[in-house]
Amino acid sequence: MPKKLLFLSALLSATCLLHVLPVAASTNSTKLVLVTRAKLPVDIASRLNDSAIFIAEQDGLVQRFVNGKKTIALDLRKRTSASGERGLLGIVFHPNGKYMYVNYTNQQGNTEVVRYAMTATNTANVSTRTLLLTVKQLYSNHNGGGLAFGPGGRLYVGTGDGGSGGDPERVALDIASPLGKILSLSPTAKNEKTNDLAVWSRGLRNPWRFEFDASNNLWIADVGQNMWEEVNVAWAAQGAGKDISFGWSAWEGNTRYNTDEPAQPHQKPVFTYKHGDAGCSISGGTRVRDPQLPAWNDWFVFGDYCSGRITAIWVSRQTMQKQTILQRNVGPITAVRSSTQGKVFVLTLEGKVFQLVQR
Repeated sequence: MPKKLLFLSALLSATCLLHVLPVAASTNSTKLVLVTRAKLPVDIASRLNDSAIFIAEQDGLVQRFVNGKKTIALDLRKRTSASGERGLLGIVFHPNGKYMYVNYTNQQGNTEVVRYAMTATNTANVSTRTLLLTVKQLYSNHNGGGLAFGPGGRLYVGTGDGGSGGDPERVALDIASPLGKILSLSPTAKNEKTNDLAVWSRGLRNPWRFEFDASNNLWIADVGQNMWEEVNVAWAAQGAGKDISFGWSAWEGNTRYNTDEPAQPHQKPVFTYKHGDAGCSISGGTRVRDPQLPAWNDWFVFGDYCSGRITAIWVSRQTMQKQTILQRNVGPITAVRSSTQGKVFVLTLEGKVFQLVQR
């Protein structure tokens, strides 16, 4: 997440200007349909053979929503505390739909990734709670939060650089630290000791939201520091991000940042935008595969917390070819995510859960 915020102190700041190509204003091509409301929604997930969506609320509730009704699928309010950038931050289901995984900060402020088995009544069985990973956090911000399944059927966890500002502990590029990384672990581990933990990618500031698309290409929306927001892509054919550095904190976007960090080779972002009218805190995205958005199939769609813009970019190889603004002034966007059915959902901190559809 980003800078200073009612919920993610890393998500506030100035505003932004897109710096790459001229922007095609296409705000009439899509519309947002209000699906439901929630309290501080930060992430959304769905599972195999279930038409419901599961909404993660920062204060610790996971709400199951289907047919106009919400029920509590998991209550973590005694295990976490929603303040600043802390709380329940991420959710994902095992591809078989039988397990829920959550990423939250515990009462001490450290990250925990936990697995629960799902019941026949579509709730998490709290007696099956299995702690898979604990990451000690250095500060109260940049705690990451993203979860995704990807290559090898493994679970991937996005961790921020530990917080404060500017990566003061220089952990993001340090292969010995779990911070500023995308980590890979076994989703079926019995405990932390057997999780087969590995660093997958490094050099990230706060990969608040990331995903592996249907072809296992890795897409990361990495929140910037003072000037640049960025989208990173690591193609499956080149390893899908394995052992790749994305440059932070030697680089912010394509600009040199901490000059005491060596300017080593790294994967450059496919897209950056400067803080200004376009925003100041990128809020995750998804590569579209939605039958209800045929004109945007294979485009990467993301939001910005500060500006409330939803933008689509078309990327070929390592180059952004086109960009289009789909929506403006949506509100403080916390996530743009796809369901297992391909539906694209947009969440705002003020409590709105939208579906993005074509006009």
